[in-house]
Amino acid sequence: MLQIASFKETQRQYSRVKTAYEEKEPTVENYFKDKKLNTSEFNLFVRAFKHEKELEIWIKQKGRDTYDLLTTYSYCANSGTLGPKRKEGDLQIPEGVYHINHFNPESNFHLSLGLNYPNASDNILSDRKHPGGSIYIHGNCVTIGCIPVTDDKIKELYILAVEARNNGQKKIPVHIFPTRFTKDGALLLKNSFAHTGNTDFWNNLKEVYDDFERTKKLRTVRINSKGEYFFDGV
Repeated sequence: MLQIASFKETQRQYSRVKTAYEEKEPTVENYFKDKKLNTSEFNLFVRAFKHEKELEIWIKQKGRDTYDLLTTYSYCANSGTLGPKRKEGDLQIPEGVYHINHFNPESNFHLSLGLNYPNASDNILSDRKHPGGSIYIHGNCVTIGCIPVTDDKIKELYILAVEARNNGQKKIPVHIFPTRFTKDGALLLKNSFAHTGNTDFWNNLKEVYDDFERTKKLRTVRINSKGEYFFDGV
């Protein structure tokens, strides 16, 4: 009987992915070892903070409900300012609740992981005809709305995403926030960006941020007819 190649096997047929595994798989395994985590059968979750230019990588082991922070990457370039993406060409990195919907092993930016921007909220709150698109986490250090983390680090993140997908995780969530919603973050948004009209949107995003900060669990996030995020069952 003809065997169908696994997602991982298919991805490793691409030279850049094959090289990424050869160069960075031991590094990724050491992240798990250092945190006393198992490399087999995990779920992946990514949180991005635009002001801090940080990308947090979280792991949930099989059989557990909570996530552990595996490592943190830095953006190596930034684009736009704090606030959601609302129109094609505005140079903004999106803000909101997304998931990885595309693996690109032959990216113009080495390797890249596409996000489902515009999501249902963006389709309501952004320019109806030209909201923009093609938002990725990728290598290199240039951006007009994506999140670049260098070729070196995208190799690691790409491996983690491939492993999670190969083990059955169909949607890898990515939450993008303007800043950490700490006291200092709240003051930054209030004092420097209150004029942007994003206060209600940020207050809504803060609910998503706070819930994970409190529980280290991911609840299903829905979007209502106003483009607001809310938790399933609430």
